[in-house]
Amino acid sequence: MWNGDYGFLLGNLVKKDFTVRYRNMSLGIFWSLLNPLVTMSILTFVFTMVFPSDIKNFPVFVLCGLVPFNFFTMAWSSSTSSLIDSGNVIKKVPVPRQLVPIATVLGNCVHLSIQIGLLLGFTLIFGLGVNRNWVWLPVVWALEVMFVCGLSLISAAVNVYIRDTRYVVESVNTILFWMVPIFYDFSKVPERFKSIYQLNPIAALVMALRNILMDGVPPGHILLLKLAASAFVMLVVGFLVFQKLKTGFYDYL
Repeated sequence: MWNGDYGFLLGNLVKKDFTVRYRNMSLGIFWSLLNPLVTMSILTFVFTMVFPSDIKNFPVFVLCGLVPFNFFTMAWSSSTSSLIDSGNVIKKVPVPRQLVPIATVLGNCVHLSIQIGLLLGFTLIFGLGVNRNWVWLPVVWALEVMFVCGLSLISAAVNVYIRDTRYVVESVNTILFWMVPIFYDFSKVPERFKSIYQLNPIAALVMALRNILMDGVPPGHILLLKLAASAFVMLVVGFLVFQKLKTGFYDYL
């Protein structure tokens, strides 16, 4: 199969994933806007009215955390079960199996694009304006997509053999909501835990977005290096693990 055929197949898998997800929803794609808006509104109320915070432009601050976190959790969760969900197709059609979880992740990029638009819109509404460091935005988003693709290849492959994997993923995502600085500032994290936070690619991405959009400065070199290294390593490991495990898929799907 030629590279063009792979691209055509991947495009169709992404389209199928997107269409199936919103087939029976009355609001359709608008859920991509409604979910972060509702969560942002609740967190803003709690941390400006109930427990007042000294963080300026709090809605933008929260969205810088919610948007990458929402993409991560949605893409990772849905791609983990993607091979099981597409089991009949995989057994009947000679589809390169690694494309299935990758297509699911890329399908979630449609929602990510909408939520990025929401984030940038709020950035402008709150008067933060456009700055030259916005050129870093495609870089940091691409690194997150790469990281999630690698992680999804691992979890999707393992889920074929151990069907509880998707529940583990859901539990990890719940924990990460508190371990990623979504509604609190990284500066509030005790010094002894900061190194752990900096190893978390999602936390690193949130901090990079706040540097770019709120502070008007480029992400720190060390921060970008850690983010890039984790993305490339995870993608390579993901492909290696998937190649190792895919030989037994047919018997378990």
